[in-house]
Amino acid sequence: MNGDEVVRFAREYALTLPFTEPCWPFGPEYDVFKVGGKMFMLAAVIQGRPLINLKAAPEMALLHQAIYDGIRPGYHMNKKHWISVYGGENITSELLKTLIDDSRQRVIDTLPARVRQRLRPPHG
Repeated sequence: MNGDEVVRFAREYALTLPFTEPCWPFGPEYDVFKVGGKMFMLAAVIQGRPLINLKAAPEMALLHQAIYDGIRPGYHMNKKHWISVYGGENITSELLKTLIDDSRQRVIDTLPARVRQRLRPPHG
């Protein structure tokens, strides 16, 4: 997927996830996606390059950067906890879904228990 495809797919997929809140706190050129009031994804075009920023476990962030040319430390974010996905021949929709889901779950895990319970009701 190229960068435009990455951003388009990520935006569409994020909006299918329950309790996703799109917003524009940094201006109309930065699409921010939140869950429980906290950001899990940012989509933008920076210096002509489309990208998405996602939260990632520090060890996974390093692993993704080593494996995928299109994944780098998070642009304008904490480089230890965020990655930027720019696109590339080995960036697939399945990989993006996994990265987006992981980012979202990492954010939910930091929320107060009562909010987590609302966002992830028990099964059964």
